[in-house]
Amino acid sequence: MPLKLETLFHDRSSRLFLFLGFFFVTNALIAEFIGVKIFSLEQSLGWEAFSFSLLGESGLAFNLTAGVLLWPCVFVMTDLINEYYGKRAVRILSYLTVGMICYAFAMFYLGIQLPPADFWPGSQVKAGVPDLNLAFAAIFGQGLWIIVGSLVAFLIGQLLDVTVFQAIRRVTGEKALWLRATGSTLISQFVDSFVVLFIAFYIGADWSLPLVLAIGLVNYAYKFSMALALTPVIYGVHGIMDRYLGHERALDMRTEAAELS
Repeated sequence: MPLKLETLFHDRSSRLFLFLGFFFVTNALIAEFIGVKIFSLEQSLGWEAFSFSLLGESGLAFNLTAGVLLWPCVFVMTDLINEYYGKRAVRILSYLTVGMICYAFAMFYLGIQLPPADFWPGSQVKAGVPDLNLAFAAIFGQGLWIIVGSLVAFLIGQLLDVTVFQAIRRVTGEKALWLRATGSTLISQFVDSFVVLFIAFYIGADWSLPLVLAIGLVNYAYKFSMALALTPVIYGVHGIMDRYLGHERALDMRTEAAELS
């Protein structure tokens, strides 16, 4: 019997979950892949680059991976999916995302091993890229420890986020969305910030522990600021979802999500 989309996605809650899930996975994938680029936050804002010391480490600045541009979207999606669909939905999407990222990197490494056509490595010399094949490998061939660190940190952060979110919700009920959304993000991203650096650079690259802690605090300062800044966004999207689902249906979904969690 052929599968009918009308049957599979028979109501708005199913269609909404499909959209949120796709958006969640897509943002996580893109953030993982563009994270190889390091940019200056200060210069992006038109400021002079900072230079400060922390935990005995000097010359620090807000040099962040490009992935931080998209991770806030993942944080918002995590909390909204948790709010309406519960912990199980976020866990399924998180495991699916890790699997898709592993698959993508496996395909990248396969692509790196393919012998290039004779003309291709030098095809962008005029654009300032002397060897396009080496550039391809450098961009897509992230180190194994970096990949492991980012995936472990992502998964731990997600599982911690959904647990803290629902724990706060059990206390606050329907009230204080800002507290459970922002509070869960602040706690989970504190752990995430240090796990990824510890695995990728303390274990994988022999960085000193003070350097790992100092850079982790710098990264967390940015994530802390973004979590606070995104609080109005969460309320705005929350309101849009309520109107799309219908307020009665939305309340039933949030109540069921809390009970199942």
